[in-house]
Formats: sequence, C-alpha cells, structure tokens
Amino acid sequence: MDKLQVVGGKRLQGEIVISGAKNAALPILCAGLLTSGDLELSNVPRLHDVKTILKLLAQTGLKVTQDDERVTLNGSAITTLEAPYELVKTMRASILVLGPLLARFGEAKVSLPGGCAIGSRPVDQHIKGLQALGAEITIEGGYIYAKCKKLKGARIRTDMITVTGTENLLMAATLADGETILENAAREPEVTDLANLLVAMGAKIEGIGTDRLVIQGVAELHGAKHAVISDRIEAATFLCAVAATGGDILLKNTRTDYFDVALDKLREIGLVMTMGSDSIRAQMGGRPKPVSFRTTEYPGFPTDMQAQFMAVNTIASGSSRITETIFENRFMHVQEMNRLGASIQTEGNTAHVKGVDKLVGAPVMATDLRASASLVIAAMAAQGTTIIDRIYHLDRGYDRMEVKLSAVGADIVRIK
Repeated sequence: MDKLQVVGGKRLQGEIVISGAKNAALPILCAGLLTSGDLELSNVPRLHDVKTILKLLAQTGLKVTQDDERVTLNGSAITTLEAPYELVKTMRASILVLGPLLARFGEAKVSLPGGCAIGSRPVDQHIKGLQALGAEITIEGGYIYAKCKKLKGARIRTDMITVTGTENLLMAATLADGETILENAAREPEVTDLANLLVAMGAKIEGIGTDRLVIQGVAELHGAKHAVISDRIEAATFLCAVAATGGDILLKNTRTDYFDVALDKLREIGLVMTMGSDSIRAQMGGRPKPVSFRTTEYPGFPTDMQAQFMAVNTIASGSSRITETIFENRFMHVQEMNRLGASIQTEGNTAHVKGVDKLVGAPVMATDLRASASLVIAAMAAQGTTIIDRIYHLDRGYDRMEVKLSAVGADIVRIK
C-alpha cells in the first residue's frame, strides 16, 4: 500500500495547473448512458474514481476510448443494465448510473453504494424521486431493482438537498414523458456543469443554477462535446497549502466565481490573492490568522474544504471553531492532526482549534479523501518528517497531488 513521505518547512513557489473536477466528471461520464451518440469529453481528471466509473460503464457495453484527459463514450451497444457490487462498493457516485439506465432502457439493477466512511448518505431521495416518475423499485440482497417502461414527468421535492440525488433525477427526467419539476435541487457548480452538458445533448432544462429545475422530457438525446469544469476543491486545497506553508504560487486553469466563500475565508487567514480570468496568484508571508466557519450546502462553505481549513487553523495565531453540518463522521482527521501536535477538541459536530506555534512530523493515517489532503497540508507545515499511510483515499480525488506539489518546492515523495 502506497504512503507519502513529507518533510515540512518548505515554502511553495511556482505554477500549478488545476485538473478537471471529480464531482463534475463522474455524473457527466454517467450521462454517456443516455445516448447512442458519441460524447466527447475533455479536461477529465486522471483519478482512481474516474477509472472505477469508466470500468463500470464499460461493463454495461458502453464503448470507452481514453486519451489522457480526453474521453469519448458511445452508448450504441449497451447490453448489461447492472452495476455490480464489486465495482460499486468503493465509490458512492456509482449510484449515478441508476437514473440514466432506467430512463433509457426501462430497467436497472444497481448495488447499494459504498465510498468514504464519513457518513450514512442514504440513497432514499434517489428512490423516492424515481418512484415519483413512475418507477417500480425494490431492494433485495443489497441491490436496487428498478423498472418502468416509460418514466412520466412529475413534481419532485427532495426532503434534503442532495447533489447526487439531483443529478440522478435530472438525468432520468430528460427522457421522461412530459414535464418534471425538481424542487430543493442542489445548486453546486458541478450540477450546473452536468445540466449544461445535457442541454448540449438536446435536453430541455430551465432554471439551471437555481434550486428549481424544470425539465421537458425529449424522445432521445444525441452526442455532444464538452469540457469538464476545473476542480474548485483542488484549487482551494492548494490555496490552503500555501496559506499554511508560505510562498507564492500561480494556479492556472481555474475559476474564481464558484468558490467565493472559501476565497473570502482565505483572505481572512491572510492569503493575498490576485485574480486573473482563469488563474489565481496566491502569496503568503506571515502566520495564518484563525477563521471560524460552518459547513453548509452551496453556495455556503463546502464540507469538502472543512479538513483542509482545519489544517491551516492548527498553526494559526489564535483559536477557531468549526461546525460540520453535512456529514456526521467528518472529524476523523482530528486525532491524526493531534498526533502532529495540533490542539483540537471536538464536541458533537463542532471542533475547537487552538493554534499552536509548531507542528512536528509523525506517522499518521488517512481516513477519507479530504482528510488525506488535510494531512498533506499539515505535514508540509510541520517540522520534520511525516509518513501518511492509506493514501489510496487521496488518489480517488486528487490528480497526482504529490507531483504537483513537488514541482512547486514541497518535499513530498510517494513510497511504494
């Protein structure tokens, strides 16, 4: 099992190119099931989760052609309407094949999903929405069985805001008869990116970017070309890294209009940022200032950045309070950061962080995807050497992180 060895205390200097967004790429790849035409995608990140979803799609009969960050999908010869447990168990996003398969072929068999152990994240909202569209659904032996000769448009209001639930129901509704209204829809940029792709494929969708999506079903969708948006979480993670270590880096292939809350908090920390049309220059000279925040749905503070900001707060000049409202188990990185000398105490869904003068390297273990990134940041800010175990989590969502950080001066190597 691979590990990362990080020697801390190095300032960052140079350029980093941000990859395509994992959370946009996964549903967009699943949209290839909706058409018999060619879906030509660019800026697809090279991640373990992307490999997994492509393997899952290929076993249905979807033709997959990949050339670096370009992927072409063709769904003219799909024969298997199943997502088996062995491919779904490591990644919750696999549930996103359910809506497209059901909408286009009238049935689907999808294993209940797995993924990071950061919370329950039930799929009941997916099921409730598909049932409203006319699907007959049973759960047996760990599988979701869904059938419906032709989905019918409906008004659906989810009980909670769910990103993958919105994406699944949005894809299903594009091929349903009549009008579907999705209320309480997720507004994340990744949902908007999927919706824009679907429109390019011939879907009729109004309200893109809002919490009320209106979809007029069409008989079929056609192929399209689309570039996946850049990853706002990767960009914000690298900005946290320079905030913790000091230095001067230029992020390229990024946007500033869809993570304003995180950028505002980085300014509070003391990071000086200069915005370009598709770039961010970040400079940090002194010790970080503490920032308190509460995670919530977009456009609020993203739960996917909670751990990375906590890493910066561990060495800040004061105390901070972090409240996690999205996932019930997303403080598992706290005990690992405390092993590095951090002073963090948790009380329910709130973490109290008292900034310390220094962190000291130690062996630590990654517990989930974003926790992995937070430990890399903490290790880069620490004195001495840190060994981070179980970094397969990191590879699920970051495209060669250690390569990108090494290129800007970090002392970080992968140990096989």
